[in-house]
Amino acid sequence: MLARVNTVAFNGLEVLDVDLQVQISSGLPAFTIVGLPDKAVAESKERVRAALQSLGLSLPAKRITINLAPADMLKEGSHFDLPVALGLLAGMGVVPQEELSGYVVLGELGLDGSIISVNGVLPVAIHANSLGKGIICPEAQGAEAMWSGIKDILATDNLLNLINHFKGKGNIPLPKIVEQKPDFGTLDMSDVKGQENAKRALEIAAAGGHNLLMSGPPGAGKSMLAARLPSILPPLTPQEALETSMIHSIAGELKDGKLCFNRPYRDPHHSASTPALVGGGRKGIPGEISLAHNGILFLDELPEFNRSTLEALRQPLENGYVTISRVNAHTVYPAKFQLIAAMNPCRCGNFGNPELECPRAPKCAEEYLAKLSGPLLDRIDIHIDVPAVSPWEMADVKKGETSAVIRERVIQAREIQRQRFIKLDEPQLTTNSQLRGQLLEDVTKLDHDAEELLISFANKNHLSARAYHRTLRLARTIADLQNSTNVLKMHIAEALSYRRKQSAKTR
Repeated sequence: MLARVNTVAFNGLEVLDVDLQVQISSGLPAFTIVGLPDKAVAESKERVRAALQSLGLSLPAKRITINLAPADMLKEGSHFDLPVALGLLAGMGVVPQEELSGYVVLGELGLDGSIISVNGVLPVAIHANSLGKGIICPEAQGAEAMWSGIKDILATDNLLNLINHFKGKGNIPLPKIVEQKPDFGTLDMSDVKGQENAKRALEIAAAGGHNLLMSGPPGAGKSMLAARLPSILPPLTPQEALETSMIHSIAGELKDGKLCFNRPYRDPHHSASTPALVGGGRKGIPGEISLAHNGILFLDELPEFNRSTLEALRQPLENGYVTISRVNAHTVYPAKFQLIAAMNPCRCGNFGNPELECPRAPKCAEEYLAKLSGPLLDRIDIHIDVPAVSPWEMADVKKGETSAVIRERVIQAREIQRQRFIKLDEPQLTTNSQLRGQLLEDVTKLDHDAEELLISFANKNHLSARAYHRTLRLARTIADLQNSTNVLKMHIAEALSYRRKQSAKTR
């Protein structure tokens, strides 16, 4: 007897169809899984056997062969447990084969017959919906599957419930979507004392999606400022929320059936390895830069990161995606993130402080900054110094602007950009930081004074072509924040003030 179940494998965010075939034939009793399974899939036969026994069902004393087609594609993960169990039940005549054919199945089994959560339910539900099929998944992720728009979902926490449903002895209700609203958290810009220049730089970075590097002594508030950047960013659009949630679903980070409506904020420790930051490993899982897609990647103590790990960020910063190459496959993950970084001016952190002057200045600062390559720093639009806050500023009880007020200005600036991109027939663009080539020149036409200032500065400071274009993008964002149609000299001047200084001696 041959039974078939629709299930899937993953290659990054790509969902690949797998035809699970079950044959129960005469011969010596055996239970074999073929089709290039990994260790987790090969072990599923023991979990399935125990789960069926807990329900009072035993496998027939026959030769059982399970084939995962196509046979030349590696099958990884515990989500094949439930398809294997349902395929066996269909082969044994316990559940009807014709009804199973209308579903894509995934889920892990416990030894007691419970159905345990697995990664990737959201992209699988979207894929099943595109095929016109339903989905069978763990109960804990039924609400997650609902966001795909699919209508036929069987989400339960026990294999027995599925058997009763298919035999007409029970009914599995449709999951309910968990209603969500954007949550900007409790961290607010008004909590920050002083640092008006840094707040201005963060507002510009938020409005245009620009990368930013803060340099200052320990305790100046760099991490505090970065942690409050999400509070001034607009919430994700529905399309962005779906993209981001699919990545988090693959990584197993979606909880309680909730999608990501807030922009991600990732802050890995400086000891993070290259695969942890960029993605990879044996299974090619998404890294921090992909989990920060449409959000923020904050790298504190930037020079303390491994040099090769930081250099791996250069291509994703330019292209907005990362390619992970393995022996068996090439996986592409989106990685359109905003890089916010912080560093001390030197190893001891006292460079430039007249009261606690670094004894090895300026060599200490030069050696510390030398850990960062010029090409990486060239990809950062805004470089600012964050000085220590004075006791008088700390004692001031007057609070500054709230995040809500700043966020409104950021949203208005982004709306100006969105309308501009629609007029230019470039609706896929979202912020000025994505402008390239002729399109950049078209939206940042300068008057004579602005052009003269930019050319003079670029010639004197030997700006690269990348730095020149990033200055134009930054100036365009500053103009948008002021609701200015044209990019003026003052916008160019402010944009140039955020360029990095060429050596520690000039700091």
